[in-house]
Amino acid sequence: MEHTDTYHYQVMRRAIEAIDAADDTQLSLADLAADMKMSPAHFQRLFSTWVGVSPKRYQQYLTLSHAKSLLRERFTTLETSHAVGLSGSGRLHDLFVRWEAMSPGDYARDGADLTIYWGWFESHFGPALVMGTQRGICGLAFAAESGPDAAMTDLQSRWPQASFVEDAARLNKWATAALGMTGETQLHMIGAPFQLKVWEALLTIPSGHVTTYSEIAQSIGNPKAVRAVGTAVGRNPVSWLIPCHRALRKSGALGGYHWGLPVKRAMLAWESARADVSTM
Repeated sequence: MEHTDTYHYQVMRRAIEAIDAADDTQLSLADLAADMKMSPAHFQRLFSTWVGVSPKRYQQYLTLSHAKSLLRERFTTLETSHAVGLSGSGRLHDLFVRWEAMSPGDYARDGADLTIYWGWFESHFGPALVMGTQRGICGLAFAAESGPDAAMTDLQSRWPQASFVEDAARLNKWATAALGMTGETQLHMIGAPFQLKVWEALLTIPSGHVTTYSEIAQSIGNPKAVRAVGTAVGRNPVSWLIPCHRALRKSGALGGYHWGLPVKRAMLAWESARADVSTM
């Protein structure tokens, strides 16, 4: 597959850049449409199809103030999630995720004797590199900001002793479910025990909600390990499905994101809009 961005994401990305340049000033539909080289009606239809709300409303989801409001209004207490049995698997977007972790011994061998299949797929957030074993997806990277070569190098470096085989057809069922957010997909998580605890905690955060690094540390029984939690969040190999984009700083600042802050903003905005639409 040619490594090109999806048409929808390209429009979204350019719109996000225009909104960022406006420094939180609301841009009119006419101005945004002109920047996208579209008629206002076409641009409005595209946004409504992609996310379900108008460009004006969507702009509100891309601001720092919205991130802060998420912490006030949609902050999730992970300890409660664990207490009611949501740990390990749960509903994510409209997608059912089952996951299984590699043993610590297997992880320590850096993927030796492991065959990892890979392929490129289109997604709402640009070209996505999907990697998986026979047991499920083990890697998901977004290349819109980093580029395809950097995304490939990044994921391969996580399991340097593995054999990598291009085979998009083998991954198609899982990838289609994961990126289309329909049906069920299987994850095969490859990480150190501490990382797995952090990623498991991330799975309990509902779509449209957020948490903080300190809350994650508290929920896994290591309240002082905030920095280590941040590192584990950043090393999540399965972006979007293990929703590291839902982890914010206490201030409401977005913090970092391995595949680029524009992608993180778009993910949070997309989820927030869908969550609001579903409650109307």
